Amino acid sequence: MTGARGIALLLAAVAVLAGCADKESSTGVVPLSTTPSATPSATPSTTASTPPPSTPPPATTPFTPPTSNLMRVVDHGPRDRKLVALTFDADLTAVMRKRLESGKVKSYYNATLIKELRQLQVPATMFLTGMWMEEYPEVTRELAADPLFELGTHTYDHRAFTKHCYTLGTVPRAEMLADVQKAVKQLDALDPHPTRWFRFPGGCYDGTALHELAPAGVTAVGLDVPGADGFAKSPKPIIKQVLSHVQNGSIVVLHMHGGDNAPHTAEAVVPIVKKLRAEGYQLVTVTQLMNGNR
Repeated sequence: MTGARGIALLLAAVAVLAGCADKESSTGVVPLSTTPSATPSATPSTTASTPPPSTPPPATTPFTPPTSNLMRVVDHGPRDRKLVALTFDADLTAVMRKRLESGKVKSYYNATLIKELRQLQVPATMFLTGMWMEEYPEVTRELAADPLFELGTHTYDHRAFTKHCYTLGTVPRAEMLADVQKAVKQLDALDPHPTRWFRFPGGCYDGTALHELAPAGVTAVGLDVPGADGFAKSPKPIIKQVLSHVQNGSIVVLHMHGGDNAPHTAEAVVPIVKKLRAEGYQLVTVTQLMNGNR
């Protein structure tokens, strides 16, 4: 990634991942990755002559990564087809839970966003923290039952797997595997067809985390298009950020918890979806993306 465009994309990634932290976040930024992984590309997208059908693509078999002593990380899908995966994180931390309990925040479930995705028939992959699933078990079951969506995990309580990852706190090395396995077990109890996709809080990980989590049997899903919806003041910058960086095989990261952390995502998703489809992109789940929608 070089030049002004590369710098712009990196700064945008910093903004979106900082949005995953609690609202009081004020610490510095760590790299998206400190280990070898797929490198995000800043090549402009091309436009197809005809838009894809609006109906969801057919179900596919689960993507199976090769075995390794390190957890695998994928940041995007194949670049030879106009497929894009919209992904949505459902964060919930101890601080966010206190806001719910105190009544400062009414809900960390953005029901309006889910309604928009369903009306537009948009396939999506959602990454849920274990704490969020505890707070919204019936919603989790409802999402799991919808053929448009697939569910993955996002740790138990959204603590980071490296030090100095915004203000997320840190999971001790000895507890890393148990933390991820706890969230996986929670998802398995609520979803009859769970995936083994996983997302690191804040996008923070290193070789130690990848080694410790290899036995969990999950694959980390990164991104090449940060949606920058965390604490956005309006939908406009979210829309601009996604549409200006998306390309073939992109994985877009947005948030589905709403509240005070991502208040404008629902407003942004409709114009994003309509523009992507007008440019010939087909929206798919992460599983379909990594399988080339076969």
